[in-house]
Amino acid sequence: MAQSADSAPDHPQEPIVVTGRGLDQTPAVVAYDIRTLDRTALLSAVSGRIEDALSGVAGFQQFRRSDSRSANPSAQGVTLRALGGNATSRTAVLLDGVPMADPFFGFVPLSAIAPERLASARVTRGGGAGAFAAGAVAGTIDLTSASAADLGLLSGEASVNDRGETTLSGTIASKLGEGFAEASGRWDRGRGFQTNPLAQRIPASVPAAYQSWSAGLRGVAPIAPGIELQARGLAFQDDRTLRFAGADAHSQGEDASLRVVGRGPWQFDALGYVQARDFAAVTISSTTFRKTLDEYRTPSTGVGGKLELRPPVGGGHVLRVGADVRVGIGQTAETGFSATTGAATFLRKSGGRNSDAGVFVDDDWTLGALTLTAGVRADRWSIADGFFEQATPAGTITTSNRFASRNGWETTLRGGAAWQPLPVLTVRAAGYSGFRLPTLNELYRPFTVPPVTTQANAALINERLEGFEVGLDFAPDSNVRLSATAFADRIAHAIANVTIATNLRQRFNVDAIRARGLEFDAHVQRGPFRFEGSLALTDARVRASGSATPLNGLRPAQTPKISASGTLGWSPSPGFDLAVTLRHTGAQFEDDLQTDMLAPATTLGAFVSVPIGRVFSLVLRGENLTDTAIVTRNVAGSIDLGTPRTLWVGVRVKIR
Repeated sequence: MAQSADSAPDHPQEPIVVTGRGLDQTPAVVAYDIRTLDRTALLSAVSGRIEDALSGVAGFQQFRRSDSRSANPSAQGVTLRALGGNATSRTAVLLDGVPMADPFFGFVPLSAIAPERLASARVTRGGGAGAFAAGAVAGTIDLTSASAADLGLLSGEASVNDRGETTLSGTIASKLGEGFAEASGRWDRGRGFQTNPLAQRIPASVPAAYQSWSAGLRGVAPIAPGIELQARGLAFQDDRTLRFAGADAHSQGEDASLRVVGRGPWQFDALGYVQARDFAAVTISSTTFRKTLDEYRTPSTGVGGKLELRPPVGGGHVLRVGADVRVGIGQTAETGFSATTGAATFLRKSGGRNSDAGVFVDDDWTLGALTLTAGVRADRWSIADGFFEQATPAGTITTSNRFASRNGWETTLRGGAAWQPLPVLTVRAAGYSGFRLPTLNELYRPFTVPPVTTQANAALINERLEGFEVGLDFAPDSNVRLSATAFADRIAHAIANVTIATNLRQRFNVDAIRARGLEFDAHVQRGPFRFEGSLALTDARVRASGSATPLNGLRPAQTPKISASGTLGWSPSPGFDLAVTLRHTGAQFEDDLQTDMLAPATTLGAFVSVPIGRVFSLVLRGENLTDTAIVTRNVAGSIDLGTPRTLWVGVRVKIR
């Protein structure tokens, strides 16, 4: 029936569009050293893992060179700009705005972050203000989930490699009303490879077997014009065996978040999340091959949230004001054993609570070809309820320490400018400061990587970053972007594992870690061909005094001077993709005193996707095709190796 004139709307109704993403980037992005990986780059990673894709950004590194199939999960700290030196993340990793670091250890559960679920990864090198910036002393990695339009109704991949290891993943995404819902899962399993070189294998040596799964649910729906509700849940479990029979590591977690994003004149982003995590690991003696430590539980909980407002101030300004809070609570429960007899020798518990609440203000001001940005952040931090307790196997307390609570304020700044003297050229400069609380792990939990024991230090203070950078971006068109950045960063009171005796280290605040360097990035697309390249040249040095004086002037542990990545791709038709990736990591040292070196490593990988009809594709992957020996650990000549040559074949499906 025709609508009467009296009932007709005065204005046509605007279509409701939901994106499932946060607010758009502000003009400030042009002032900083940022590299964005699109969905094509994420899906063509030669190992199919997120850490492999992120390694396309030179300067990205984990504490060790192993990936999330053969590394100890607690060593998966993420950093940038050679500002590492221990296994804790100095880079904030956010998934749809939610910090992903473990509340107790500070590592990132990389095996739970599947590239096929993502739309993009934006890597910002250098510290910053804004939401959840406490902890982003080396930079920020923003991961954005794919939408239903990106995923299609049904997509997935099944693959097997030449060792009989398998990967199975799939997503279902459907439009529901004006919104959409997604369900996804991934399962990886394998017998692994021998991390010990042949000459060092013994009867106790076993391949680095692994099995992990993750499952996610996500829903996006409009709740008012210009306002959308986003809900996300993630559950994961990861089991690995490291070097010796019985040296098993287990991690698991459940995350949930709710987010409301408003895109009207008054833009806003309100987010709340909760995380439940657990970790367990067994340590095996490298001499008797008996169990020496059973860390059978490390439960931790993280809760937090943020509110960001962008009022319509006009005048070329984009103003951001907001607040955020994070609380991490956790403790570890361990049993020690004699390496000689196998009898229990002690029971141990340790843990505490860290929290941070911050407020921030950022303003971007566009004046024609000039963009100015400035921000300030104030944080109230707290370290509380710390304890360390040790008892005999019978339960008699032998050590019981309760550590005084501490709190204080930190103020950090960020500012920059970008000038476009020519349409194809941008000149930028930025300065920034930042800070990071020591983790509960660094404060209270000692650990052993045989034969080296590292003691905790409940007196650790916050790390503090100050840095600046200048750069050029050349972009003659949308298919070419070349950039170069020079930077100088300094982390005062950097937390390092300092040798204090043979096979004994302790965590200390050294005076500083200073890193200076150059970063180059290239993106070129010409017809069916594309090139993605990245190069980082970094001189990082420790400044130390007192008991840490022997470290003064040395390079931080696990830090290379050079890292580079280059990918050449060819996509002659829809669905057909060939990509070859060459990567190089320079020499680095295992330890703080630079006695054990990890040799440089250059690897070659390849990815091929060939469509078979309209729905299926044949997928081929080749990791480390030259079978380079990648040394990931070296303690007095006892070494571990990374992934050898590995060939994968699989089938990918996508139904729109």
